[in-house]
Amino acid sequence: MDINEGIDPSSIALTAGDYSEDDIQVLEGLEAVRVRPGMYIGTTAQRGLHHLLYEIVDNSIDEALAGRCDTVTVTLYPDHSISVEDNGHGVPAGIHPQMGIPTVEVVFRVLHAGGKFGNSGYKISGGLHGVGASVVNALSEWMEIVNHYNGHTYTMRFERGEVARSLENIGVTDKHGLYVKFKPDDQIFETLSVDYATILNRLREQAFLNPNVTIELIDLREDTGDMLLPGADALDEGDDDDEPQTADRDAAEADRRSVILHYEGGLRSFVEYINHAKRSPAIHKDIIYLAASKDNSTAEVAMQYNESYNNTVLSFANNINTIEGGAHETGFKAGLSRSINDYARKYGLIKAEDKTLSGDDVREGLTAVISVKLTDAQFEGQTKTKLGNSDMRTLVEAMVNEKLTEYLEENPASAQAVIGKALMASRAREAARKARELVRRKSVLESATLPGKLTDCQEKDATKTELYLVEGNSAGGSAKDHRDPKYQAILPLRGKVLNVEKSRLDKIYANAQLIPIIQAVGTGVGEDFDITKLRYGKIIIMSDADVDGAHIRILLLTFFYRHMRSLIENGNVFIAQPPLFKITKGKNERYAFNEAERDRIIEEMGGNADVQRYKGLGEMNPEQLWSTTMDPENRTLYKVTVEDAIIADETFSILMGDRVEPRRQFIELNARYVSNLDV
Repeated sequence: MDINEGIDPSSIALTAGDYSEDDIQVLEGLEAVRVRPGMYIGTTAQRGLHHLLYEIVDNSIDEALAGRCDTVTVTLYPDHSISVEDNGHGVPAGIHPQMGIPTVEVVFRVLHAGGKFGNSGYKISGGLHGVGASVVNALSEWMEIVNHYNGHTYTMRFERGEVARSLENIGVTDKHGLYVKFKPDDQIFETLSVDYATILNRLREQAFLNPNVTIELIDLREDTGDMLLPGADALDEGDDDDEPQTADRDAAEADRRSVILHYEGGLRSFVEYINHAKRSPAIHKDIIYLAASKDNSTAEVAMQYNESYNNTVLSFANNINTIEGGAHETGFKAGLSRSINDYARKYGLIKAEDKTLSGDDVREGLTAVISVKLTDAQFEGQTKTKLGNSDMRTLVEAMVNEKLTEYLEENPASAQAVIGKALMASRAREAARKARELVRRKSVLESATLPGKLTDCQEKDATKTELYLVEGNSAGGSAKDHRDPKYQAILPLRGKVLNVEKSRLDKIYANAQLIPIIQAVGTGVGEDFDITKLRYGKIIIMSDADVDGAHIRILLLTFFYRHMRSLIENGNVFIAQPPLFKITKGKNERYAFNEAERDRIIEEMGGNADVQRYKGLGEMNPEQLWSTTMDPENRTLYKVTVEDAIIADETFSILMGDRVEPRRQFIELNARYVSNLDV
């Protein structure tokens, strides 16, 4: 049937409006970047703001890779501007022969222009598309350049991508390098405040990956309220270049105005730092280091196993964190599985009739960092999250097969510890499979089976639905009574769920509090996880605004992060923010989410108001719970995101791990930022 049957074509034109040649827009220069910033930096939220800084820092690191730079300084200013200074060679200051304008202007105003397309300026670099510096310029309210090149100092200023002050030679100098200062544009970004911990961690990564570079972070802002993590204790320092060393003056706990990052141990220090942050003892003393090269490409891996049940595998290509992995990470995992299985069978640690250890088995408790450097890196997209060069899989896999096998042969005690850990993981995985099959036979995990306490919604399109995980039966009843049944589902939770940080997967299938969540979400966990089976587009944690409620939130977030992490990465997990106070004066009722807001509202009401502090969601009647916490027109939802896996991993390890002291330090560092808990 013709889909236009019965429709007057002229009515379509009238509805859509006139469409002619005049409607075809041609965006010139940097205008396209300002119109569609997400195409270049992913988002205009804080993550995109951070990406601006990363682009400029990456250019300085590329100078270091070329052997022209050993110092980079990043400064955060109170007016939200940021500067990056290096002691590289600077930017050529003459007129560009092709463009007819100063080369500095070409670098900062012309898309797809730079010295990284051929192999003459930079044989190895992370900035391959030639858009980084120009995109930062386009998305900044202003940018100032001080360029020390070939014995002279040149300055230039841009405003929203346009030249505000032309390139000027201001005199001779014995300095060399580039200083870039920019202020992100508040017309583009949702926030201009960068997160200190995230920036520090990114710069620390670069210092680990480039042991010949010293990076300094200077924060001149007032206290921004960023969450702080207990700093890792100083790593061992010594004269032996083979030992992890650091000159990391990490002042995050007390005075964060200046942090100097320098790690001569490179990837070894990186692994040592991560494992220290995990607060989980290593099961073998040595940090295993593997390296190989072929043609103009190099690969190196540092790895160590610890007693935890989780693994951290980080991969980098030309110093860019490939958070989605790629060929180099695939090669590492394949080589790791093959080497360990071959060794275990050779020495009878697993029998011929036994099943091969799986990839999950051999990676349990592993911390590994993979770094490759190559001349023609093929990244996916400008944000460079996945490496596509297939030859890097071959190089890394062959290196791991050969070098790791040598290490296992030469260190039988470490080999037995590693394989013993993998065998325990294999047995636990088999126990989890049996537990999963047992509950399946009881129809508990079948996709058609829903938990008895779930009050489902009518809508079947997952993109339009919401699942509220509600603390307590009382609050669950209130939520059920005054929800929108078309798209809102309610699952009350009884008690606190299992702390999965201390448990393997087999314990999850035996946990009465977690099984209903797994049933309701629909994706399964572990080997069964399939995000296409997600039943609700939003999974909303709604707990009391007190300490117990915060504990329930972190327990649930730990479960989602460790066993359903794709839900967080896909943006499906949210936290509802219920009010802490109801302020009443006469017939006027208002709600406050923290003490400062309560005091402001009382003042606006003229004082002498009645204040009720909610001890739990169950104290609200259904209408109040709907209007304050569930109504899309009025509610406050926080989307749970993971910008930095290292910070997230460390945070969960601190809050939910076995060791008390790091948790105490975390609380002492961050208690001053708690504004909505009466503790």
